[in-house]
Amino acid sequence: MTTTALRAGFQRGLIELRLSFTNAQDLWGYFFPSVVFLVVMTLMKGSVIPGTTFSRGSMTLPSLIGASVGFSGMINTMQQLTVEREDGTLLRAKALPHGMTGYLVGKIVLISGMTLVGIVLLIVPGLFLFDGLQLTAMTWVTLLWVLVLGLVATLPIGAVFGSLFENPRTMGVVMLPVMALVGTSGIFYPINALPDWVQGIAQVFPLYWLGLGMRSAFLPDAMAAVEIGQSWRTWETLGVLGTWAVAGLVLAPIVLRRMARRESGSTVAARREKALQRIPG
Repeated sequence: MTTTALRAGFQRGLIELRLSFTNAQDLWGYFFPSVVFLVVMTLMKGSVIPGTTFSRGSMTLPSLIGASVGFSGMINTMQQLTVEREDGTLLRAKALPHGMTGYLVGKIVLISGMTLVGIVLLIVPGLFLFDGLQLTAMTWVTLLWVLVLGLVATLPIGAVFGSLFENPRTMGVVMLPVMALVGTSGIFYPINALPDWVQGIAQVFPLYWLGLGMRSAFLPDAMAAVEIGQSWRTWETLGVLGTWAVAGLVLAPIVLRRMARRESGSTVAARREKALQRIPG
């Protein structure tokens, strides 16, 4: 039965991913952020990283690729769980044998696919727009392991937050600190230009390490000089992301099981009633 649930979840994820390419709102979600980021980075092409002749736009591209992995893993997972918890999709999955397993597998496939599409939409035009990026066999190897480990590190975080919030309208509580983390994780500017205490906080979370890992994949080795310790710190990246992955994989199933046990027809109906009350008459 478990194998059947895994197969069904995988197929469900692929179907949802394919359907997202036919939905105008989902297509907007794919293209709009990528276009905005590319425009911003193009405007940064004339600026260089202090102490180098390297374009800030070129350095920001791999940083944003890493940030998009973290953002997608956390926020998209949280959003999917919260929305489908409110509309009853989660309850219907719970009613099926091994339904929660299949549901979660489907979400992993969907969000991983959405993340990959977002990365392609940044990389393909970025390689034509920005100079100085390196493309070797190690570029793609590093991109692959940072992408996979980054998703494993951030998807469970999103699942935990998605289990804690009962409706999508409370997501703003999480969005503000996440955006603050983006601004202090060296995505748009070398982190060593920030105060030491800010650097310390940023290095606790996956977002900084995802950006660093992607920079190590696409930037020449000389650019490691503007990083903390003047190094790409590959082993530290592996260690921090791995720690978050293990912690999330241990914690997320516990939280999700507790959340699923609390789901019932009456709780879904109550949430729908509250949502309808918020709609102006």
